[in-house]
Amino acid sequence: MNTITIYHNPACGTSRNVLALIRNSGEEPCVIEYLKTPPDRATLERLLAEMAIPVRELLRQKGTPFEELGLADPKWTDQQLIDFMLEHPILINRPIVVTPLGTRLCRPSEAVLDILPGPQQGALSKEDGEAVIDAKGQRVAKH
Repeated sequence: MNTITIYHNPACGTSRNVLALIRNSGEEPCVIEYLKTPPDRATLERLLAEMAIPVRELLRQKGTPFEELGLADPKWTDQQLIDFMLEHPILINRPIVVTPLGTRLCRPSEAVLDILPGPQQGALSKEDGEAVIDAKGQRVAKH
């Protein structure tokens, strides 16, 4: 049984790095490619509530129709912003990870380490080569 779920976009480097960190903890998550299988309103609202973040914080701007839709305008209500995310799932920032220890928008990718129930199993570097976990399974300190 999967105890971890990741709302994942395989085209996103951060999302791929988070998935690697989850797997490096010995877990195989339930992977939801949210662009193919978007969450419904109830799920999106539940995720927002569990993350305790404002709706605007979940809006992705880069590589989305954010500007064309005029979403920077403060006139939009949270419910309207959720409507836009449901209509255009690319507007949902990612990756969102749900574990027994919490739900988090994992940007930067290391944020997932705070909600993983198990320790890291070995060294891991991000796709860009930045070391995240050392050979002892410990988080690498940033300089």
